[in-house]
Amino acid sequence: MGNSALKAHLETAQKTGVFQLTGKGLTEFPEDLQKLTSNLRTIDLSSNKIELLPPLIGKFSFLKSLVLNNNKLTALPEELCKLKKLETLHLNGNHLRQLPAAFGQLLALKTLSLSGNQLRTVPTQLCGLRHLDVVDLSKNQIQNVPDTVGELQAIELNLNQNQISQISVQISHCPRLKVLRLEENCLELSMLPQSILSDSQISLLAVEGNLFEIKKLRELEGYDKYMERFTATKKKFA
Repeated sequence: MGNSALKAHLETAQKTGVFQLTGKGLTEFPEDLQKLTSNLRTIDLSSNKIELLPPLIGKFSFLKSLVLNNNKLTALPEELCKLKKLETLHLNGNHLRQLPAAFGQLLALKTLSLSGNQLRTVPTQLCGLRHLDVVDLSKNQIQNVPDTVGELQAIELNLNQNQISQISVQISHCPRLKVLRLEENCLELSMLPQSILSDSQISLLAVEGNLFEIKKLRELEGYDKYMERFTATKKKFA
């Protein structure tokens, strides 16, 4: 892409606070963006071929939304964790195996999408994020959900299309979790903690496509309690 085109995009971004350049075959994060560290609220570089996010990403102190879906990222720099105002982070369709150690410093984060990466576990760093509403970890290689998940503050957790065969009973202790998606995993019915039904806040549990028939779920203790929450929530949104 020519410099003049990039320049035009930069000029627009300076006025709007939004820099969007998708599907242009970019192999690296545009260095020129650092001229706009105090202007930009949104950066969208989806559907490019970016392999590396440079440390300068940490300088965009007013950034609220960062979208890098469908690139070639294998890791994220620690500097990303300096973005104190970041509310939305979309990294679907990359090659990420883990999150930076300091990821829990992204205190404003509300929405995190990591669908279609190579994560093997639910990152423990997410548990310190108090404003997190939606976490999408679908289409990864997660095999179990660890005890730390009980501290997750999210309202919706999507774990569809992983390889999950074990879930910690602590998931029932998530204080705000209302929607839990576990479709197309490797769960036996005996591995689904009954406390999800009887003692949690969860009012939508999606478990189709596992190693048991859905109707068997109805025979579990606590299913009636779950149905009460499910029905009450449905009425609220009806």
